[in-house]
Amino acid sequence: MFDISSAVWNRITSSFLIPEEVLFWINDNTSLTQKLRNKYSRFEVKIIRQESSRLYTHELDFFDRNENFVVREVLLIGNKKPVVFARSVIPITKDTDKIIEVGNKPLGEILFNDPLIIRKEIEVTNINGTWGRRSIFNINQTKLLVSEFFLENIYA
Repeated sequence: MFDISSAVWNRITSSFLIPEEVLFWINDNTSLTQKLRNKYSRFEVKIIRQESSRLYTHELDFFDRNENFVVREVLLIGNKKPVVFARSVIPITKDTDKIIEVGNKPLGEILFNDPLIIRKEIEVTNINGTWGRRSIFNINQTKLLVSEFFLENIYA
């Protein structure tokens, strides 16, 4: 997709000049899956890869370096156009069994439909004009990191 390995992440503050149309997508604690389903008559998930993988340096800060991970990268497709690139870092634990087996369903269907899963603060980045956000979801004692990048087609 594009290289996010050197992304610099920050908390959202008033010093960020985030355009209004971007802020609508980034600064929101509701389900992105549901927002996309509301916007697009056809919504689907296309898996790019889901496999054991090394993490980027900026992702390692959230995890025990001895954990094993599955990295899931997907495109969220609205009306046959890619609108979001998402990368999820999923530690392999008993807490994440259902998530690892989600297949081509959106993670949001699990993350936002379970009241015991808690979302932490959102951080933002901008890579060559593409805005992204990430946050940790706590599932019992397990942390899951979800990063989402809003592609040009989403603003059309």
